Amino acid sequence: MKRYTVAVLVRNDFGVLNRITSMFRRRQFNITALNVSETESIDHSRITVTFDGEENNKQQLINQLYKLPDVYSIKDLTNENAVKSEMLMIKVGNEPETRADIRAAADAFEAKTMDYAKDSMIFLLTGESRKIDDFINLMSDYTILEICRTGIVSLEKGSSVMRKITNL
Repeated sequence: MKRYTVAVLVRNDFGVLNRITSMFRRRQFNITALNVSETESIDHSRITVTFDGEENNKQQLINQLYKLPDVYSIKDLTNENAVKSEMLMIKVGNEPETRADIRAAADAFEAKTMDYAKDSMIFLLTGESRKIDDFINLMSDYTILEICRTGIVSLEKGSSVMRKITNL
């Protein structure tokens, strides 16, 4: 199985996200990350979905998504045609014996300190999925209290934009 990321430009309306994710469920794709937000227009939302599957099934899924009346445009985002990033917030224990090592690791990864308390620290890190994974793996040697991770957000390289390639 391969991991894919697609962006779907949809009508910003209630129930649309459910209809989109139901299509993935019916096609038996495992969604590994999901990010939804309004776009530059309040009438549209952009759904970025990362999922595992096979190439021929992915194309069938895209074809089925285009049949939904709420879908305007779909982009298959690859490392070659898009810029991708994630965000991680991680809360780790603030213990005197590990504090310096944790802060040094955060500095090495250019993580921003969001909160510093007597018993915990929260760091914010953005970047490619691999960077996020590497930081989590490094922090697993310490006391991880909580993790909150966004899905991939991605934009196609160059001047092409989703709203100009729509089914409106």
